[in-house]
Amino acid sequence: MAEKKPIDVTDASFGEFIAKNKYVVVDCWAVWCGPCNMLSPVVEQLAEEHPEIAFGKLNVDENRAIPMRFGIMSIPTLLYFRDGKLADKTLGALQRKMLEGRLLRLTS
Repeated sequence: MAEKKPIDVTDASFGEFIAKNKYVVVDCWAVWCGPCNMLSPVVEQLAEEHPEIAFGKLNVDENRAIPMRFGIMSIPTLLYFRDGKLADKTLGALQRKMLEGRLLRLTS
């Protein structure tokens, strides 16, 4: 089972985090980003409710390699991985219902 709350992920730990979990969602964010701060509590709730999915948070100001690798041009961006491969990507502070739909597609 995955963590019950999002864990901090860095450029250095990203590969291992993705590899050791079947389903992964990575929240790419920054401290100064208003929409990121609105999305954060929703991601934390979803992490508690979906223990089958590992949730991570990647600060884009402190970690530049992963955002470049995945072409992240705006935040918040959520990256969804299945079996180590990028399966989906969403931009912006989406509504909880939309995020739940993405999680359902990820795990089905």
